[in-house]
Amino acid sequence: MSSLITQRLIAYARREFRLDWDGIHGAPHWSRVRHNGLLLAQHTGANVRVVEYFAFIHDLGRHNDDHDPEHGERAAAIAENIAGDLIELAADELALLTEACRGHSDGHTLADVTVMTCWDADRLDLGRVGIRPEAARLCNKAARHPEFISTAYLRSLA
Repeated sequence: MSSLITQRLIAYARREFRLDWDGIHGAPHWSRVRHNGLLLAQHTGANVRVVEYFAFIHDLGRHNDDHDPEHGERAAAIAENIAGDLIELAADELALLTEACRGHSDGHTLADVTVMTCWDADRLDLGRVGIRPEAARLCNKAARHPEFISTAYLRSLA
């Protein structure tokens, strides 16, 4: 499967991202979230287009690496603003993407399967900030599997 993440989208992200490109909320994190999400989607049946875009947009609106409760809302607004230009999604897919962005750091565990897959993909990368993901805080059965958690955790430390 080819990536939906185009050079134009990457160039846009580099211009707009306010934080360290290689930092805890930067491109390496986005890449791992994409990897986690695409692996999970094989088990959950999530919309991989939404999962892939989520990985590269969900933290794009961050103003800092600490407490930033509005960054999900800003990420959703970014997705809406670049839809049809830098991201190609149908209206229902865009709605899932914006829902996933808005709620990704709120701790929710119930939503559409695609949204939950996005949230799990992000949460499985918490090792980068010294937190081992807990099965009880993950949404999907596949994400809660001990081996999946362990593998993602080790990947997040690399």
